[in-house]
Amino acid sequence: MKKILATLLALTMVTMAGCGGAPAAPASEAPKQGSDKLVVYSPNSEGLINATIPLFEEKYGIKVELIQAGTGELVKRIQSEKDAPYADVLFGGSWSLMYDNKDLWEPYVSANDAGVFDAYKNTCGFITGNVLDGSCIIINTNLIGDIKVEGYGDLLNPALKGKIVTADPANSSSAFAQLTNMLLAMGGYENETAWKYVEDLFTNIDGKIVESSSKVYKGVADGEYLVGLSYEDPCAQLVRDGAPVKIIYPKEGAVYLPASATIIKGAKNMDNAKLFMDFILSEEVQNIWGTTLTNRPVLKGAKTSDFMLPMSDIKVIEEDIPYVSAHKKDLVAKYTDIYTDIASK
Repeated sequence: MKKILATLLALTMVTMAGCGGAPAAPASEAPKQGSDKLVVYSPNSEGLINATIPLFEEKYGIKVELIQAGTGELVKRIQSEKDAPYADVLFGGSWSLMYDNKDLWEPYVSANDAGVFDAYKNTCGFITGNVLDGSCIIINTNLIGDIKVEGYGDLLNPALKGKIVTADPANSSSAFAQLTNMLLAMGGYENETAWKYVEDLFTNIDGKIVESSSKVYKGVADGEYLVGLSYEDPCAQLVRDGAPVKIIYPKEGAVYLPASATIIKGAKNMDNAKLFMDFILSEEVQNIWGTTLTNRPVLKGAKTSDFMLPMSDIKVIEEDIPYVSAHKKDLVAKYTDIYTDIASK
């Protein structure tokens, strides 16, 4: 009886969803074959998990088994379980890492993908981009004084030497995202002028490289540094909490990268996994994320919090994710050579 009621509830929600918003995906709108379970691996934050999983369970009568760990650890686990998958979905992680492990994922494009910003649509056929995070600059408003910081070019100001902090692009995903963002914004991944900018910037950073991305935005908020190269999610949280910081979106252009969600090839609860992909791209969920969290939704027209600058007011530039993924080692090696040369002088 419980399963019947759950199915009826899911079908009712499908009917309601068909009345407006992005089209539904008929093949996956309700659990099939009597399954009332979904196993989710996720590296996502507690905030994102808590805004998503309980609602999915309540709405569709599906019990989610959640296993949380770092993205790399979870991908290795999925690789080891390839012949007998335990999980159905990997909810979270970088697009590039999923793309590099394409043999692990089941092809699926949600019908709701039609409502996603064009730059973040599921064009590869197996990665559902569902939430965005962008590179940004964070400044301490109590300490910055009259030093102008509107973009990357301003960070070469001699008055900022030794007062800018970053994580290491060779070891931090957010710092690597900053590296590729600045290269793209200043001319291109292979442009020598852009790489000269990287050399000049790290000369001005003057060795202020910390071992974790969290020490960047915390260090700026605590007044250890005037400026930090960071990412929007935690910086927006600091703004919301009233810290003496301001987010600067580089006038040369900011890159926003989509967090991924993928269905694991051979998943035991395949229909529920597809339903989950449709769910996280639904207008309901995207609005909840946009108004209660500090991430940005990927769905066009989804709501965002008042303390977040509208996407329309930010110069967004589009990363060539497949290129960056294929050339990551080369980009890191070139940065390392530049930094080693600076440090030896």
